[in-house]
Amino acid sequence: QVQLVESGGGLVQPGGSLRLSCAASGISFSSYAMGWYRQAPGKQRELVATISSITNTNYADSVKGRFTISRDNAKNTMSLQMNSLKPEDTAVYYCNARLSLLYGTYDYWGQGTQVTVSS
Repeated sequence: QVQLVESGGGLVQPGGSLRLSCAASGISFSSYAMGWYRQAPGKQRELVATISSITNTNYADSVKGRFTISRDNAKNTMSLQMNSLKPEDTAVYYCNARLSLLYGTYDYWGQGTQVTVSS
């Protein structure tokens, strides 16, 4: 059974920092591309950052220079360090694991963790 469990969300003031973590089980973690997505109220889910199985990273323009994605294959975990947080970063953040093969794609999601940036 595949499980992705996020942690680290919460309430933070503008300009503050948070670190999100995603613990994965039930998958061959090192083979999967991992990512963080977020969904604000009334908006579609959007990509925040991804990290490939060979640690290539990709960021949304809105978070470049402020967020850093990383992974630890030995611990089956992925993290998102979020600095200089803004109110517009408020959203539910979701962990994603994706493995694309010739015959199909395996795509798994966590339950989400709330991040609220407010004074």
